[in-house]
Amino acid sequence: QVQLVDSGGGLVQAGGSLRLSCAASGRTISTYTMGWFRQAPGKEREFVVATRRSGGSTYYADSVKGRFTISRDTPKNTVYLKMNSLKPEDTAVYSCAADGKWRVGVSTSVDGYDYWGQGTQVTVSS
Repeated sequence: QVQLVDSGGGLVQAGGSLRLSCAASGRTISTYTMGWFRQAPGKEREFVVATRRSGGSTYYADSVKGRFTISRDTPKNTVYLKMNSLKPEDTAVYSCAADGKWRVGVSTSVDGYDYWGQGTQVTVSS
């Protein structure tokens, strides 16, 4: 099993940047597809980005493509989400997730992930 702890959220003005962190323990992140999801008030949790295990392909939601970047620091066993050009509609609770299953590509579904961080609040003011 892997345990995930999210951090780095906060309040930022539109156009600003934040970097979220997902610190893993228990197992190395190199054995998991790692993803980020977000949930805005009154909405379902939605896929943001995922990167396949061991430096594989990365997939972004259209809404964040070109603005958000996911990265791994394997020695630190941490995944990051760098968010630039933030918009008020990016306001949500962001959670990282780990998928231990072998699959073609990545899952963009909540049900595809086995382990979750507790979430960190990102608020973008206009």
